[in-house]
Amino acid sequence: MPEFRMLEISELNAWYGESHILHGVDFNVQEGEVVTLLGRNGAGKTTTMKSIMGLVGRREGSVKFKGGETIDLMPNLIARAGIAFCPEERGIFGSLSVTENLMLPPIVAPGGLSVDEIYALFPNLKERAKTAHGTRLSGGEQQMLAIARILRTGARMLLLDEPTEGLAPVIVQQIGRTIREIKSRGFTVLLVEQNFRFAATVADRHYVMEHGKIVDMIENAQLGSSMDKLHEYLGV
Repeated sequence: MPEFRMLEISELNAWYGESHILHGVDFNVQEGEVVTLLGRNGAGKTTTMKSIMGLVGRREGSVKFKGGETIDLMPNLIARAGIAFCPEERGIFGSLSVTENLMLPPIVAPGGLSVDEIYALFPNLKERAKTAHGTRLSGGEQQMLAIARILRTGARMLLLDEPTEGLAPVIVQQIGRTIREIKSRGFTVLLVEQNFRFAATVADRHYVMEHGKIVDMIENAQLGSSMDKLHEYLGV
């Protein structure tokens, strides 16, 4: 089957106020792929995510989703087109239960996971479904809930910003299993990650960012032979 570009970014520039953060970002994500954005802190990875969603002060260039241009769309219309964003800060409502948090997002398209499917994917959440409010969940449980919540919407393109940040290794492994499972179900994932060792377990390709630009693309199969280059890029 021919490749279909789910997301295509061309000459993307973005600003926060007077600060010019992204400088002509170019990359694409094929349908059904997991692609990571790697780079040091401040490289522009999260700003790229927010720019795709229209959540920056100003953006210019081209952001095509399923072939349609979205650069002039408001964030709510971008979300309803079928792109779901899971930010690093998670955005869990502390006063609501797990189930109530899951039921909040609107359905934007058919094909989202049912609550039962989500609980099968995240058994920890099922155990806490009705008894735990957001403020009583661990960091790992909050991250699972944040991912689970966007899986209900029916969006097929998922943007995950640092989903493993600060989590225990056992939770990181579970997040990895989840990403591989949703990929097997046909979801497309763009993942911001600093832990390239984790990224290597889930991704098809890796784009490296420096100073608001894409400076390299590495196929996952070439990761082993590219370690010296990655160490230089990431400073690890």
